[in-house]
Amino acid sequence: MLTLPNLLTLSRIVTVPLLVALLWPAEQGARWTTGYALAFALYCLMGVTDYFDGYLARAQGTVSKLGVFLDPIADKIMVGAVILMLAATRDIAGIHIAAAMIILLREIAVSGLREFLAGLQVSVPVSRLAKWKTTFQIIALGALILAGAVPHIPFVQTVGIFTLWAAAMLTLVTGWDYLRVGIKHMD
Repeated sequence: MLTLPNLLTLSRIVTVPLLVALLWPAEQGARWTTGYALAFALYCLMGVTDYFDGYLARAQGTVSKLGVFLDPIADKIMVGAVILMLAATRDIAGIHIAAAMIILLREIAVSGLREFLAGLQVSVPVSRLAKWKTTFQIIALGALILAGAVPHIPFVQTVGIFTLWAAAMLTLVTGWDYLRVGIKHMD
């Protein structure tokens, strides 16, 4: 149960409060570029562990039920916390909140749908398009954190907002795909 891949997944969950703490002074109105830089480094490290936990589990033949359960939860906790903090710090603001809300609401809806379908013993595999959605989401949030560390380079913020909207659009498409599969199993 306490394999290296599972420990990497758990490390992402326990690291989220530190990530939030690094962004917190900005929520209080201070522009703390050092905090953003440290948060960006931590976010990147969390992304690397997200890649390696699955890779190692498959390579070592140690894929576990705990890992399969925890990995998507760790992802959603990290994404949700970052989106909430970036909205609180106004790094995501105005109409761009809509893109963030689309992403958050889809994550909640798909989690609920997966839980419902699991009770029916129906598995919904992750699609290639959903993997692209995740990639855009990770790039968007990373760029928006990095933009707080380098406010003198506005292009970074632009990349973050553009990829946030790309992720939101892919989120709608993949959310609809999951819903179509789920509806077939509802009375």
